[in-house]
Amino acid sequence: MEYTEKVIYQSNYWYNDGLKKANIRDLSGAITSLKRSLQFYSDNIAARNLLGLVYYGRGEVIEGLVEWILSANLRPEDNIAIHYIRTLQEDRDGLQIVNGAIKKYNLSLDLARQGSDDLAIIQLTQAVKEHPTFVKAYQLLALIYIRKGDKKEAKDCLRVAHSLDKTDERTLRYTHELTELGKEPNRVRRMPGLHVQKSKNAVSYANGNDTIIQPVLGAFKESTRLQTLLNIIVGAVIGVAVMLFLIMPGIIYNNQKDINKQILQFSEDIATKDTQINALKKELSVYVSDSDTNAANAATAETTRQSYEIVLSVYQHYQANDMSDFDMVSQLVNVLPDALGESTRAQYDEMVSAIYPRSIERMSVDGRSAFDAGNYPEAINQLKLVVGMDQSAEEGAIYLLLAEAYEKSGDNDNAKLAYETIAGNLGGTEAATTASAALERLQ
Repeated sequence: MEYTEKVIYQSNYWYNDGLKKANIRDLSGAITSLKRSLQFYSDNIAARNLLGLVYYGRGEVIEGLVEWILSANLRPEDNIAIHYIRTLQEDRDGLQIVNGAIKKYNLSLDLARQGSDDLAIIQLTQAVKEHPTFVKAYQLLALIYIRKGDKKEAKDCLRVAHSLDKTDERTLRYTHELTELGKEPNRVRRMPGLHVQKSKNAVSYANGNDTIIQPVLGAFKESTRLQTLLNIIVGAVIGVAVMLFLIMPGIIYNNQKDINKQILQFSEDIATKDTQINALKKELSVYVSDSDTNAANAATAETTRQSYEIVLSVYQHYQANDMSDFDMVSQLVNVLPDALGESTRAQYDEMVSAIYPRSIERMSVDGRSAFDAGNYPEAINQLKLVVGMDQSAEEGAIYLLLAEAYEKSGDNDNAKLAYETIAGNLGGTEAATTASAALERLQ
């Protein structure tokens, strides 16, 4: 068997493993297997499409969409991923709801970091209501409930998260910690008391292994009532003395020993619970500390998705020659070229090399004309696209004209931003010198 065949065989093996796990909602295990499949053979379309479906099943729509876009780029025809993408594109309301749920999730991370648990709960509750398969939102909601001591609500959230993904490591860990926190301290056994046994000839006082036997003097009877009464009093005094000096110290000692054991047990339980709570708080702090990273990753994934969609859509119009240069440029300037795959980047470069040069020249002329006529909004529309295609057009003169258009239209914030960019990025040019002077004037 050749090397290529072995690689494809291993990729298919892990794909089948991921498919089995996905069928029993072991989504975390399926993700691991499918990623391993793609490590062996990145062009395994079936594995990539299934990975997108698994992400979608966990509520991670953006991650799933990225996988489908990559799949569609690898195989533009006869690919079910194209159907998935179109289905999502047609359901724009659904995408907006999912996007809103993700924003609420990221906001709740910030709120949890600030200690505003109640506000975070409100945001997360709304997020899972809008996006019922959002596993990460259920997990974070459960963690916040645990921190607040609301074990019932935390358990309900973890139950839902578990039903969505049977083997998610974080869900299982939180469930285990919640179970440990729910255990009550062991009850201390009561110490047996003093047992008294009477027989015909003696009375026995038993306390553990200690036994005191007091004989019963029944064979000898006093002749007078006074002597009988004295014997009773003496016996009572002796009994009290025995209790005070022999039995009670042992009882007190054993009771104190048992109380000390109980206090020690309670102290150990409290220490254990404190350790578990501190571990959960640390987990939460790590969780929320990743909010910026999560937001950045989500933004990058969204930008990547939009870049692919723009290139694929505009390229069709470019080939059909049924869209104006202005409309195509308006979309292409929003593309992140470095996020594109090899074939999609080639399509992008083809369009840019054909459209940008003629568009820069035409839009520069139109922008200047609008500026000279005092039509600053139209000048901004034209010049902004020129700058998006080439910041250094005409050695920064176009960018400078855009900044002046902003200023004359009363938009000083964008004017300052444009002047700062020119001064910082186009140093050594006449435009940069003029921009620096304009900044001093607007201060």
